[in-house]
Amino acid sequence: MSAGPEARAASRVRIPGRARRLGRESALCLLLSGLAVLFALLVVGSGDYPMGPGKVIDVILGGGEGLESTIVLQWRAPRAVAALAFGAALGVAGAVFQSLTRNPLGSPDIIGFSTGAYTGALLALTLVGGSFLATSLGALAGGLLTALAVYFLAWRRGSHGFRLILVGIGISAMLAALNQWLVLRAEIEVAMAAAVWGAGTLNGVGWPVLIPALIAIVPILGLVLAGGTTLNMLEMGDDTATALGIRVEPARLAMVVLAVLLTAATTAVAGPIAFVALVAPQLAKRLNRAAGMRLAPAACMGALLLVASDLVAQRLFAPVQLPVGVVTVSIGGVYLIWLLAREGKAAQRG
Repeated sequence: MSAGPEARAASRVRIPGRARRLGRESALCLLLSGLAVLFALLVVGSGDYPMGPGKVIDVILGGGEGLESTIVLQWRAPRAVAALAFGAALGVAGAVFQSLTRNPLGSPDIIGFSTGAYTGALLALTLVGGSFLATSLGALAGGLLTALAVYFLAWRRGSHGFRLILVGIGISAMLAALNQWLVLRAEIEVAMAAAVWGAGTLNGVGWPVLIPALIAIVPILGLVLAGGTTLNMLEMGDDTATALGIRVEPARLAMVVLAVLLTAATTAVAGPIAFVALVAPQLAKRLNRAAGMRLAPAACMGALLLVASDLVAQRLFAPVQLPVGVVTVSIGGVYLIWLLAREGKAAQRG
């Protein structure tokens, strides 16, 4: 039986609307990605041997001298690539948690997963000796165990967003106290290294530690992005998602585990970089003007935020290089103040 005129008219309306949304989202991703690459070129060109973006591109394409190639490709490029990859990972992880909790405060920073990954890495630093493999495995184990603890403690006929946030804040506070105790009990060299690393830093990141992290992050990013449709269905509510054929709790747990792995892989190399996962998805959502959380714009915004913050961290007090986490915390603080003021005005109007 052929569709009636009303159904055909509705279809003609829906398809152009979807095309406009996808076109707007693609244009936003291209814009954010282009800006992120530009900032990455500026990061590579910063330092005691400054270079412009054109010169950096020339060196990358093989046109530089021996010293310039070493500076760009071996010393500075890993830091810029790390900022792009880690920012994208944190942006996607934040988008997943904010979508599942349906709350703009639902991010690995607030819920405590970043703190748990830091706890695992600290235990590896203090007990095993702090090799990259031990620190990475410790961060992954700490993040996953914290996520599972928060998930099951928040369980009550399902794990709803508000309970996840409340339980996560409580566990994060306890783990922060444990982290402080571990630093105070550690030897002075380990404590100093843990304190700097705990602020979230890209200083000293090189290919030997970055490549294993990228091997973990890239396929996980692909899996999460492929599950974007499922995530959007979960955002509609459990009843609607079930009606659409989604097994709600297994799907939610799988997305949580993947997002925690992204956070932990980033934390293992750069430490707990705060607030990128909190801010990036919300900024991307407002620019995209979409009804739900979209993962690709969040990834691009996360990459842009972190690489721009790293550029500020390098140049603000040059030649001293700040941990990038100091800059992202400042951005996150401003965002939280704005969010609280906005929610307060909304409550007054209500």
